[in-house]
Amino acid sequence: MTLTTHAPRTVTLGSSGITPEDVVAVARYDAKVTISQEALDTVAKVRAHIDGLANSDTPAYGISTGFGALANRHIPNELRTQLQKSLIRSHAAGMGPAVEREVVRGIMFLRAKTLASGRTGVRPVVLETMVDVLNAGITPVVREFGSLGCSGDLAPLSHCALVLMGEGEATGPDGTLFGAAGGRTVAELLAEHGIEPVTLAEKEGLALVNGTEGMLGMLLMAIADLRLLLTTADITAALSVEALLGTDQVFLPELHAALRPHPGQAASAENMLKVLSNSAIVASHREGDSRVQDAYSLRCAPQVAGAVRDTVDHAALVASRELVAAIDNPVVLPDGRVSSNGNFHGAPVAYVLDFLAIAVADLSSIAERRTDRMLDPARSHGLPAFLADDPGVDSGLMIAQYTQAGLVSDNKRLAVPASVDSIPSSAMQEDHVSMGWHAARKLRRAVENLRRVLAVELVASARAIDIRTQLSGGELTPGPAGAAVLEALRGVVQGPGTDRFLSPELEAADRFVGEGEVRAAAESAVGILA
Repeated sequence: MTLTTHAPRTVTLGSSGITPEDVVAVARYDAKVTISQEALDTVAKVRAHIDGLANSDTPAYGISTGFGALANRHIPNELRTQLQKSLIRSHAAGMGPAVEREVVRGIMFLRAKTLASGRTGVRPVVLETMVDVLNAGITPVVREFGSLGCSGDLAPLSHCALVLMGEGEATGPDGTLFGAAGGRTVAELLAEHGIEPVTLAEKEGLALVNGTEGMLGMLLMAIADLRLLLTTADITAALSVEALLGTDQVFLPELHAALRPHPGQAASAENMLKVLSNSAIVASHREGDSRVQDAYSLRCAPQVAGAVRDTVDHAALVASRELVAAIDNPVVLPDGRVSSNGNFHGAPVAYVLDFLAIAVADLSSIAERRTDRMLDPARSHGLPAFLADDPGVDSGLMIAQYTQAGLVSDNKRLAVPASVDSIPSSAMQEDHVSMGWHAARKLRRAVENLRRVLAVELVASARAIDIRTQLSGGELTPGPAGAAVLEALRGVVQGPGTDRFLSPELEAADRFVGEGEVRAAAESAVGILA
């Protein structure tokens, strides 16, 4: 995902929830986690109530019974430890490639947040062990496939829980794999960091696996990525307007909030107007230009990017509600009742994950259309074919646009919703599932694709502006924001010239975009952008 770095920090878990920034800090930047005494006291108090139910003759789901379609069997005391072990071992049934470290850390931190709420009935030692594993930099190996997004992200969470038991697979802080066939065990890895494996008691197996933490963590990181990329998209769009001799008049504020009050649209238009301010290129054709209107990909850039902004805000609202939720089944209510429920169903999160994938596909598509215009001499208003040094001998950015088009095509496929699918499971007990994990996995790929698409547009618009400046004898220059972006970019990507090995430059531009350098450079010239 995006590559921006942050200073280490410490995050404290209480019983009342956390912030999106907390999740990103722990998942991506290894922030340390502490647990408040208030949360530990709450967890201990609720656990005492669970212990009472466990010793009762009255069956209680998940405490003294089996699970799911097997919930009708009463489990005697002597088999309950084995029940918890069996639950975790059997549910850790994922397959495929290991998912990214930041995703696993997000899963664990978010589940720790739920355990700290006091609504799950675990002992404090379970919560403390999960936090100890996070702080030690130990990462359970979670496989790509296994979650249907209902009864929560069961398989991913089970792979994490298995590591708390000293089993399964995990990597140490240096990336060394433990638990693989013939290798050192996870119990040995825990011991190296002074962590005692947990022997799970009644209810604790369910409490560790019944949640939406996988899809929620990926949603929160996608939102963080998109907030950066949306500002970058406004900047690259504005640079493309300069490169294509477009007008800035369609971005005037009186044409946006006053006429069509979508906040995202107004924010994107304001960004573009700032980036284009004091541009000699824009000023050069305000008079005497025979064109009445620019193409949609230029003129409607704020409408498209702004709609994506508003979609991200909606997704953030859903995520904020999920962040303060205590999702488990059964759940321990404040009055002591232990009640079965369906809050683990991932539909609310799955829908917005799919919605974001649609918006991301459209934003990448409009950026590619601007790139294509810059490469076509029939539409670029005086630029050489494919921005080549010697068209015919040189191919310029021809194939860079192919790469961009391939990324856009991939995003269109990734925009197909996962949440409209459902495959019944657990002997038809779980007969309607959300597929939210799959929606999250494809959104991560779509966001990465968008970042690369914007990197190609940046390379193209920067080269086109440089060519404009050269052809005009230095008179047609970009505005201060564009000049700052181009200067910073030229530190990692060369300017116009004969054909050369292009892939390393595109990869460098991708890192430049992901590290927030486009926004930082523009803001150094024109101030804060939305």
